[in-house]
Amino acid sequence: MSIYVGNLSYEVTEAHLTSAFADFGAVKRVYLPTDRETGRMRGFGFVEMSTDAEEDKAIEALDGAEWMGRDMKVNKAKPREENNSRGGRGGGGGRRNSFSSSY
Repeated sequence: MSIYVGNLSYEVTEAHLTSAFADFGAVKRVYLPTDRETGRMRGFGFVEMSTDAEEDKAIEALDGAEWMGRDMKVNKAKPREENNSRGGRGGGGGRRNSFSSSY
C-alpha cells in the first residue's frame, strides 16, 4: 500500500515528509513528483510505510491536519490509470467534424 499526500506546500522536502510520518511508524520511501519543465514540486507526494497498520494510523491522524500552512489531504493511493485508455471512443473528433460540416 502507498499513501497519497496532497495539498502540500511547494517548499516541502522528502526529509520534511519523512519526519511528519515517522511519528506513526517506519517510513520506507517518500516520493515527491516534480514538474518536468520547471523542476518545481507539484504539491503532492507519496509515502510508503512498513506496515498497513502504520499507514492506516498515519492517514487517520494526518488527513485534514494543518501542516506548513496548508490542510493536508491524506488517503490511500489509488493505482495510476493508463494514459492511453480512451474507452474505445477513438478521440471523439468525428462527431464534432460531422456537426460543423452541416453548416
